[in-house]
Amino acid sequence: MDRHEIEDHELIEGEVTATGNSAHLLVPKRWRGVDVKWKSSVHPT
Repeated sequence: MDRHEIEDHELIEGEVTATGNSAHLLVPKRWRGVDVKWKSSVHPT
């Protein structure tokens, strides 16, 4: 997992993996309970 900081914001790069009928992205444990926004770099087909 790659980690970057931009203007006091932490950015990670990761791979979304399948989970049942859905998908998930793993984030660090220290992110538990915080507001998170993510942006996809590709459009799903």
